[in-house]
Amino acid sequence: MAYRKLPSTCLMSLALVAALAGCAHKPASSTAQAGSDLDTLKDTPINAKTRYAAGQLAEGQNRLEQALTQYQEALKLDPGYQPAMYRLGVVYAQLKRYGEAVQTWQRYVRVTAGAAEAYSNLGFCQELAGNPAAAEAAYRTGISKDPNSQPCRINYGLMLARHGHVNEALLQLQTVLPPAKAHYDIGSVLQMQGQKLEARLQYQKAVELDPNLSDAKAKLASLE
Repeated sequence: MAYRKLPSTCLMSLALVAALAGCAHKPASSTAQAGSDLDTLKDTPINAKTRYAAGQLAEGQNRLEQALTQYQEALKLDPGYQPAMYRLGVVYAQLKRYGEAVQTWQRYVRVTAGAAEAYSNLGFCQELAGNPAAAEAAYRTGISKDPNSQPCRINYGLMLARHGHVNEALLQLQTVLPPAKAHYDIGSVLQMQGQKLEARLQYQKAVELDPNLSDAKAKLASLE
């Protein structure tokens, strides 16, 4: 698990979205065309939702800088618009602009009134930024808000596993996952780190607990 995804919040004409997405990134030679695009939309209100949709289009085309611009414009129009703030934090992190990403997630925590999922997103970003102590503090705060928060428990557990704290990781994961799945997830982390023997033991335990867990069987077979 990484960031908790939000549902889509707006549906609109793709033509409108495409025109909006294009306006922020056209070169100087295309300025007239960009103006023309907006002129054709002069009767269509440009609000936070339309800017957000334009950002979604740009992000879907991997034009991340343009997506940033659109999400920033959405937040100028509506500073509390959560979907745009969420995607802004994600895109900043994808661009490895971690300082801005962390600030965005801190803002997201505030506008969601300290929701556990928001703390999970903040913690994950802080981990990406190389600050596991701050990440742990965020996860723990989220868990204090909601002891059954799956995003907080899973992200925290996987972080603990990546840092070699397997028993502590199991405690976090098993709070919200079946025991077999918890062992499987830890095995996946260990395998990614090249710890094949330790990963095999975790997969074996997963299969013992749930003989029908096909993913664990496949991973176990790959390590034979």
